[in-house]
Amino acid sequence: MRARAATLGDLEDVFHGLSKRMSDEYAAAGKDSKIAYDNLMMNLKEGRAHALVEGEKAVAIIAWHENSDAADTLFAAQEDFFRASTVRFCKRHIRHIQALAGNLPI
Repeated sequence: MRARAATLGDLEDVFHGLSKRMSDEYAAAGKDSKIAYDNLMMNLKEGRAHALVEGEKAVAIIAWHENSDAADTLFAAQEDFFRASTVRFCKRHIRHIQALAGNLPI
């Protein structure tokens, strides 16, 4: 697994096969998949979104936005993402994102 700057195609691919657990999480937060997509798109356009890639396939998108006291993250993933090795990779990558955001708390 590796991370790279996300593209519009990555975002569309991830949302085309969005995991049901992600849809459920969005609903529990009072959001829907369209709102999540739009928020991720905004961050992607601003250069603050990474695709987590397995082989050549983007299985997740993680984006961030700095506030005055913290960096907020947004996330979307396909079911293929939810394995121990990929989740551990994401945890390490979040530390990289934290550094990009000026070491603000996440």
